[in-house]
Amino acid sequence: MTALLSLLQALPGSYAGPTRPEPAPHALIGVGEGTLGASLARILVGTTLTHSGTQFVISSPDARSAATDYADLAEVAGAGVRRVGTAGTPEEIDVLIPSGPLSAYHAAQYVAHASGHADQAAQADALLTQLAQTCHPGIETGNPARDLAWSLWGRLPLLLAAPEAEALPGAWQHLLARTAKTLSVPMLGDPLALATGAFEAQHEKGDAKVALILGDPDPALHLTREILDSRIDEVIHVPYPAGSESGYAGQLTLWYFGAWVAAYLAERYDMPAEDTDVLRRAQNVLSGEDDDRLGLEAPTRPARPQDDEDDFDEVAGDLDDDEDDE
Repeated sequence: MTALLSLLQALPGSYAGPTRPEPAPHALIGVGEGTLGASLARILVGTTLTHSGTQFVISSPDARSAATDYADLAEVAGAGVRRVGTAGTPEEIDVLIPSGPLSAYHAAQYVAHASGHADQAAQADALLTQLAQTCHPGIETGNPARDLAWSLWGRLPLLLAAPEAEALPGAWQHLLARTAKTLSVPMLGDPLALATGAFEAQHEKGDAKVALILGDPDPALHLTREILDSRIDEVIHVPYPAGSESGYAGQLTLWYFGAWVAAYLAERYDMPAEDTDVLRRAQNVLSGEDDDRLGLEAPTRPARPQDDEDDFDEVAGDLDDDEDDE
């Protein structure tokens, strides 16, 4: 069992940060590795910036400058700031959360508690615990995460969700790229315009595509499914787990399910589920820990030698002679 699968199995109930509610009103912004956690908690805290109450800023060292700017703006405006991050000095961080692909859980659960939604945080942990019992590696047959990973293998997933679950397509794209090392495409905006037009000029582009409808479909997504059924290989509805519905707990649980799917898809592709060295090095460069640039360039063909003017004149003269001979 990979390290990530072990972490996934132990994730439910592992949040160990502060649980004290902070003064309202609340506002939330995420940068760097904090972007995903903030998007999942956005359903609880809809305001981005506030000039009173509490401003939550979720970040990581590679986005230190932006996080500092947002925190400073909030403080100048009169809000109290709670800086949440995966690393940093005591002056930069009020709440420390684990880094890595599962940091979104810890960031979102902190915001749930701090914004006065401890009941929803507890509900989320209960749902995650139930889901872990059906997705853990010991279950070979009837494991929904393994089954969905098999359906995605060798295909390009298209990700859709209703407006109230707009964080899910981006969250699944992040998981599939970071963990499964595969590309997926969130279909954002009006799904009908996308579904009716995206494959008309190039019908073959629908081959090896599978659409995932995440969460509860609205009427537009029901129509979108009918349209995509005739244009791509398959459309799969990925509902909220049993006992949950659209809302913070349901969306965090569906993110958790996506993490299991991504881990098993990495397994299918025989790829490591852990972060790539390139990602770690890029984060180190942006955080200032490594002053050297990445030093990673795509192989290029040798540049063609540039003729000097004399050589060019000589070649041009030869061509003129050849034309005269003809």
